[in-house]
Amino acid sequence: MSEFKLISIEEMEQATERLLETAAKVGADTWQVRVKNQTPHCKFGEQGICCRICTMGPCRITPKAPRGICGCDAHGIVARNFVRFTAGGGATHSDHGREICFELMAAKPEGPFKVNDPEKLIRIAKEWDVETEGKDIYDLAHELAELAAMEYGKVRGFQNWLKRAPEYTQKLWIEQEVAPRAVDREVSTCMHMTHMGNSSKPEALIRQALRMGMADGWGGSMTGTEFSDIMFGTPMPTDTTANLGVMKEDCVNIVMHGHDPSLSEFICDLCDSPEMLERAKSVGAKGIVVSGICCTGNEITMRKAVPMVGNFLQQENVVLTGACEAIVVDVQCIFPALGPLTKCFHTKFYTTSKICQQPMSEFIHFTTDNAMDVARQIVEESIDNFKNRKPDLVHIPQLTTKATVGYSVEAIVKALDGVTNSQVDVTGTTKPLLECVTSGVLRGAVALVGCNNPKIRPDYLHIELMKKLIANDIIIITTGCGAQAAARAGLMDKEAKNICGAGLKRVCELADIPPVLHMGSCVDISRMMVLAAELAKDSGLKISQLPVVGCAPEYMSEKAVSIGNYVVATGLETFLGVDPYVSGSSEVVELLTSGIRDWVEAAYHVEHDLDKLCEDMIACIEAKRDAIGI
Repeated sequence: MSEFKLISIEEMEQATERLLETAAKVGADTWQVRVKNQTPHCKFGEQGICCRICTMGPCRITPKAPRGICGCDAHGIVARNFVRFTAGGGATHSDHGREICFELMAAKPEGPFKVNDPEKLIRIAKEWDVETEGKDIYDLAHELAELAAMEYGKVRGFQNWLKRAPEYTQKLWIEQEVAPRAVDREVSTCMHMTHMGNSSKPEALIRQALRMGMADGWGGSMTGTEFSDIMFGTPMPTDTTANLGVMKEDCVNIVMHGHDPSLSEFICDLCDSPEMLERAKSVGAKGIVVSGICCTGNEITMRKAVPMVGNFLQQENVVLTGACEAIVVDVQCIFPALGPLTKCFHTKFYTTSKICQQPMSEFIHFTTDNAMDVARQIVEESIDNFKNRKPDLVHIPQLTTKATVGYSVEAIVKALDGVTNSQVDVTGTTKPLLECVTSGVLRGAVALVGCNNPKIRPDYLHIELMKKLIANDIIIITTGCGAQAAARAGLMDKEAKNICGAGLKRVCELADIPPVLHMGSCVDISRMMVLAAELAKDSGLKISQLPVVGCAPEYMSEKAVSIGNYVVATGLETFLGVDPYVSGSSEVVELLTSGIRDWVEAAYHVEHDLDKLCEDMIACIEAKRDAIGI
């Protein structure tokens, strides 16, 4: 066995520098150049003190002009902007979940959309008090999908998924008015509250921001996660590879990018077919490599072991290799820059959703009616494009790591069952993990999630924080671009146990897991909430008492703010490495970092320094251990 070695940030940066030479050669624009052009950023925007929600302005708050034309001060403006930011993120995740509902409604035995996890379908139907006895599995799927779609506009009551939380937490949410009602109602409420002449009281606005986040995490995102599992299979541990070296110079390279797993599932299946492999050979390629970026990449890696080529800030790099026949996108986090960039190469840029239409792309509308036809057209055209490569532009950095991915809640429980004495202990619970924490073998856990942000050295905080935390016997669960950062560095290789503290190393050996567990895409942070709920129920503790914290060190999107709000509202202290746009209001800062703890028993922390951020999380975990006497 070869000696285990992490790939360093410096090695990744060197690979990028070489690709930027190609960009300069063809006169291509890249995000590194655009960041310089946009720096310094608008300070009014960064502080959240610019208001443009009516045409009397825009108004900017300054010492000389402390109120807008309507009389709203900095605190009201900042809070309104924060609510709208959250609404944008919550609506985006939740609409993803709605589309998955529509696809499950179209499921049928002959496909292409099928029920691949009938056991999970039946379990969720029972959770929702849907009669399952004697029903055809597809009739049941359609009934459940209709019910889930109705959660977006339900007239009364709260989101059905809330019943998964401990009773104490459910009551707290309702009492504090953060329990989400209809998903679409919470979006509408955000927009209505922040219309000119409505709310400017920070407490009311921040409470609604939390409720909006909850509609995402305990509503639309959870629907997207659970129903994707029903259709495409609940993830279980599987081995894959990561980093730019997964692309192959002698193969057709198709890169999937976005957040919706549906089209990518069908493209993966087609690329494995003898017909398409033969077609690839006919144009001189040895095979077809499908790889993934962002959360579409996370979805297909955990179900089909598709390699992870990169994360958000790598999307231009895959084109700059000169070896990408097609980049196929669905929704969210797609650079508009991909259009002009691909025109410098032979790469085809396919957009496939009316939600995400980009200039200089080839738009092919993907629907439940034409799913396989669209997948086939894209794969065939991508293969045929292999012969159009420009050999003098081809350079694939030879960086590759091994990763074990696919740790759904079900997979984690199954791994824990493997270290349980089934003759004595109850299986199917999180109790073995709790015993490791109680005994001190593990100190706790960090749910490390989020994007890349050019304001931060890309992936630096993700990777270095993980290394420091696992060395201190803190296990990591991760999703999204943070997960791909870990995979690209080698932290999801089971051999990464050798850089862990003694306690975590022992747990990794016994359970046969890496120290950083891949839980999926950004909507799959809802899995983390379910895991936290199960840990609380199995331990008899409140979620807020668990030695578990959330962390988004490099976040950048509206979705990430919505996520942060539901993680905090679930009861987990949440640590950020990038300032939210609220510093212009001392009242909003105080609410988010302290005041909301009176409502939901958790709050935000912001820290830019790597060492201090890590120390603060460890201190928080240790304080929670002390408070419960372990």
